[in-house]
Amino acid sequence: MRRLSKILAFGMAACMAATAFVGCGGSGSSSDGSNSGGDSSAPDSSAVASGDASKGSVYWLNFKPELDETAQELAKMYTDETGIPVKVTTAAAGSYSQTLTSEMEKSDAPTLYIIGNSAGVKQWKDYAIDLKGTKIADELNTDAYNLYDEDGRLVSIGYCYESYGIIVNPDLVEQAGHKMEDIKNFDTLKTVVEDIHNRADELGFDAFTSCDMDDNSSWRFTGHMANLEYYYEEGGTPWTEAPASITGEYLPNYKNLYDLCTQNSLTDPKDLATGGHDATKEFCDKKAAFHVQGSWEWATIKDSVPNAVMIPYYCGVDGEEKAGLNCGTENCWAVNSKTSADNQAATLDFMYWCVTNKDAAQKLVDALGVLPYKQVPESTNAFLKNAADYTAEGNYVMDWATNYQPNVDEYRKALVSALNAYNADQTDANWEGVKTAFVDGWATQYAAANG
Repeated sequence: MRRLSKILAFGMAACMAATAFVGCGGSGSSSDGSNSGGDSSAPDSSAVASGDASKGSVYWLNFKPELDETAQELAKMYTDETGIPVKVTTAAAGSYSQTLTSEMEKSDAPTLYIIGNSAGVKQWKDYAIDLKGTKIADELNTDAYNLYDEDGRLVSIGYCYESYGIIVNPDLVEQAGHKMEDIKNFDTLKTVVEDIHNRADELGFDAFTSCDMDDNSSWRFTGHMANLEYYYEEGGTPWTEAPASITGEYLPNYKNLYDLCTQNSLTDPKDLATGGHDATKEFCDKKAAFHVQGSWEWATIKDSVPNAVMIPYYCGVDGEEKAGLNCGTENCWAVNSKTSADNQAATLDFMYWCVTNKDAAQKLVDALGVLPYKQVPESTNAFLKNAADYTAEGNYVMDWATNYQPNVDEYRKALVSALNAYNADQTDANWEGVKTAFVDGWATQYAAANG
């Protein structure tokens, strides 16, 4: 087994690497951890529950678009119960870094925000109180998702964790004459996928959902799927900080899976640059059997495909029959050190209420899956159970090495540009452009980020 792993038994057991994770990946992961899990295209949304601010107020800058409705509900519930006003602003997918920077310059800056990775710690540590010894920190049942600065200050704490991989509709796989147990590595996945795609007209569904490269979707491939290259390049020793360069040794494996997805999907590779397809809806409408996504999709998918399962990123690496899912978190709460003492106290009380109030905690569990807190209800997220099952069977966990992408916004923009050129004309020469953006781009952006 490449990686020591274990099962955490809070709520529904789920998986994680034995070393602590430091952030996460998603829709536009920035140095603040701005990797929204969902592919919502909604613009920034904001609402405030009116109340008496004389004892402080809460301003939660939420970076997960799919959590917006729940966050707004929690704000209203808390204000109705306590009289403390709670404002929630949700940044549009891929825009959290810019939104956070802009909002922090205002007089009524966020009191609760996200620091999701080590780069975010460097950038925002002076704007974060030390959460050690607070009531919310004492409710944690693991330290694995917490982020500390170089002085040992607890600058942000995980409020949920997730997994990502390939979501599958077993019914469609079986309708095509295959079995889920047939899929156990890249070769067997490729056999099933290509057969379904080649018979799409006959079957009435395709293999993969659309693999758009617009801002609402590209992160699935430039962030999440890219993780398989970084993870295997780690070689069994998880990074604790961004390396100055990478070799791209496993880039051919990334290409294996990327090509399989884009060449066997509902949308021609030449049409991916402009985006506009709702891949999740395509999966829910049973137009495709495979969908590259994460555990946050369960709430949306469960009613349409109740027996959906998540399988690993099979990509042709030796021994991948023992691969598990990519597990970690990008969701780490920080409290603004620059806001008033009353606002800090109100914010800490709100956070504590979120994970100890039965109704509030249930809403968060329903929306997010698993929360690492002592009093939260059990999760019913089937994809997180899949992650736990892989781990229980002795499979290795793929940690979120993608969190270390340097100068992440610029790095991913270059990847998107190179992948779009490749998608338009899938030649070896154009793939060299992807390799340059992937490998040389890392060194370039590391230098830009670190001087």
